[in-house]
Amino acid sequence: MRAVENALGIVIPDNARILRNLLEGAQFIQDHVIHFYHLHALDWVDIVSALSADTNATSLLQQSISSWPNSSPAYFQSVKDRLTTFVNSGQLGLFANGYWGHPAYKLPPEANLMAAAHYLEALDFQREYIKFHAVLGGKNPHPQTYLVGGMALPMDRTSTWSINDNTIAQLRTMSQTALNFVTQVYIPDLLAIASYYKDWAGLGAGPGNYLSYGDWPAAPQLSYPWGNQWLPRGIIYNKNISVAPQVLDPVKIGEYVSRSWYSYTGGDALPKNPALGETVPNYTGPQPPFENLNTDGKYSWLKSPRYNDTPMEVGPLARMLVAYAAGHTQVRQEINNVLAALGLGAAALFSTLGRVAARGVETLLAARKMPDWITELEINLNSGNLIIHEPSKWNPTTWPADAQGWGATEAPRGALGHWIQIKNGKIENYQAVVATVWNGSPRDGKGQRGVWEEALIGTPIADPQRPVEVLRTIHSFDPCMACSVHIVDVRGREVTRVRVD
Repeated sequence: MRAVENALGIVIPDNARILRNLLEGAQFIQDHVIHFYHLHALDWVDIVSALSADTNATSLLQQSISSWPNSSPAYFQSVKDRLTTFVNSGQLGLFANGYWGHPAYKLPPEANLMAAAHYLEALDFQREYIKFHAVLGGKNPHPQTYLVGGMALPMDRTSTWSINDNTIAQLRTMSQTALNFVTQVYIPDLLAIASYYKDWAGLGAGPGNYLSYGDWPAAPQLSYPWGNQWLPRGIIYNKNISVAPQVLDPVKIGEYVSRSWYSYTGGDALPKNPALGETVPNYTGPQPPFENLNTDGKYSWLKSPRYNDTPMEVGPLARMLVAYAAGHTQVRQEINNVLAALGLGAAALFSTLGRVAARGVETLLAARKMPDWITELEINLNSGNLIIHEPSKWNPTTWPADAQGWGATEAPRGALGHWIQIKNGKIENYQAVVATVWNGSPRDGKGQRGVWEEALIGTPIADPQRPVEVLRTIHSFDPCMACSVHIVDVRGREVTRVRVD
């Protein structure tokens, strides 16, 4: 929480900054790869269709889009045999819940087989790559090395249990593995699959407003045109990326509970800034079990965050658009490369497909950036700069008895903010506004839809009993909750439900 640390007067050692960037960069890469393949790919990829693929043609397809070594007909035949075993057993396991044969699937069998092979390979990749967190953070998720004032992981070239030359070499190897997988598998797959679904460049836009807190602090001696973070902070209104992002003011953040099962002192009609926020449950919905909610009243356990009274999308698309508008050279180059490869204009960014592409671009740029941070760490290690923690504020008795502050960062899913009030040395109030609340919020006191709600407007559905189109847009946000979708007709009668616990 950089803002709180600054308020306490802590100057974080450079090595702690670098380690923090590496830990978060590794989390973004692993999380985005998992999302693309294991949480979202099967909305676009028909696994059963892969059983009819010509493995020679699949091999040629793979070789035409990248130099990934797993590309022989024999390799794809082995994957096809594994899938056939699943299907013939009648127990599809992790593939059991797909809408196989759905008319909305467009990939040819060979592309489906290639994607299915990479789905399985991504399981192996992410299992190995997240060892990055084991080396630097002790565990994943929730690394154990963060401390007030820095990190708990020492730097010492002579110690086995410290960051040393072997650690640097290990980090470089894992970093190169990630870069290889992202450039040779993830990005080529993204472009190949997206080329069959260009109609989704016109669906799922949402309100068109974007918020990013920015992330990855730069070295003290380095600054970018937009500030001291590699990804900038800012606000975009009305899809306007032709001008620089507006300055983000946390005072303008407010949360409504007008349609949420909470109550505010003084009434629920107006928003409250999280610094003064309240979380008082007040369930007024139907008693379970029930089939429908009355969306004219309160209907969600999520609050409705708004910035300047406006719904804001957060996440990879928001980060990439804010960076694009700020003039981030690498972001602009890679976004333009994707648009050119697909033959699409800039308007395609504001869509379900744009959201998927932005996540891929962010993963690629993070994978390229990781070696730079490793080099920074290595230079400090070699020069004898081993300071990893600034202890002056370690003891809470040195903190003011009464204080308040806020901290903001970016998680893979989007903007993450924390607000705290301390009174008489104790936490009096603590509020968090997380990415899924920004994106998944219900309507607010002005009747404005949340981002998910707005993004679904106008979505064509080929088969209401199997609403894969709805899942495509909802999953493009990487929601941090069990996926539960109900489809009802105009009379409010349930048509079908999709639930993943």
